[in-house]
Amino acid sequence: MKHRTFFWFVLPTLTSMLLFIALPIVSVFVQSLFVEHEQVLVVSESCGPFGCTESTSIDIEATEKLREEKPLGQFNGFDTYINRSHLAVAEIGAAWADSATFGEFRRTVGDLPFYRALAFTLTYTAVVTPMVILLGMAIALGVNRLPGLIKGPSIFVSLLPFLVTPLVGSLILFWMVDGDGVIGATIQLIFDDPNLSLKASAPLTWTMLIVYGIWHTLPFSFITFYAGLQTVPGDVLEAARVDGATGWQSTIHVTVPHLMPLVAFVTLMLLMDNFRVFEPIVSFSAEAHARSLSWIIFNDLRESGNPLYGSAGATSILTIIGVIILLTPVLIRTWRDFNRKAH
Repeated sequence: MKHRTFFWFVLPTLTSMLLFIALPIVSVFVQSLFVEHEQVLVVSESCGPFGCTESTSIDIEATEKLREEKPLGQFNGFDTYINRSHLAVAEIGAAWADSATFGEFRRTVGDLPFYRALAFTLTYTAVVTPMVILLGMAIALGVNRLPGLIKGPSIFVSLLPFLVTPLVGSLILFWMVDGDGVIGATIQLIFDDPNLSLKASAPLTWTMLIVYGIWHTLPFSFITFYAGLQTVPGDVLEAARVDGATGWQSTIHVTVPHLMPLVAFVTLMLLMDNFRVFEPIVSFSAEAHARSLSWIIFNDLRESGNPLYGSAGATSILTIIGVIILLTPVLIRTWRDFNRKAH
């Protein structure tokens, strides 16, 4: 394909990426360098027979005028990134100097809001991503070997979690694990403890959110691998059987290598999606025990009466950086495999 033809071919895609991806990210980064204007206060003094008293009030007109003159807010540079609500550079330095043991330092850092949210986000991503890939491939292999009569219904049942809206699906599980729900009541009956609640413990809350994440995301992995299984060369599988390979050996040495490009694709998609976990936390009302980076952004933007756009922008940029770091090893491996096949 000629360079001119290729340029006009990709121009619509490049334009869309510039307008809907690049420019919004630049806008968020610029906003993260500013903080909200402080309210203009007016101090008035009133005197009476028994002396004078001072009262402080907000000058709404002056405050609104200041916001109109500088709509982005007050320039703060990178201070937002390093304050206590984000990277907490000063607090970590003080904790490192004052902590007698690494465990004490870890607990101190774990109490900081950004790092507490980062810990849950990374844990969720690290557990859900490989589990969804392994279970999705296993289900795809199993369904692919079913007789044609039951293969269709099996595919439909496997896709049901993906058809349910995330908010609705998480709410259903939330009601099920409640003390009056079927799961919560069953656990209370098994342990003979009417006060036992899955939602009252941080580890159990994390486990519940992770189980839901696996359940909801699994159909995407399954249907992708199932589609890939339809492209496995039949003659290669037949040759493997002729050579005496068992079904398990054919799967490991023929089918799985054939699906590796899809494994890389699914991994990339899952990493990006899982690192932005948000809906289950809101649906389960789990913010007391589990907060993600996306939840922090949401919480900053809903701050009553004064949305913290700069703080939300800083967290968004840090989230994007985190996603890039997670994707880098997979992208490097994919690039190396591509170059190896090209040569």
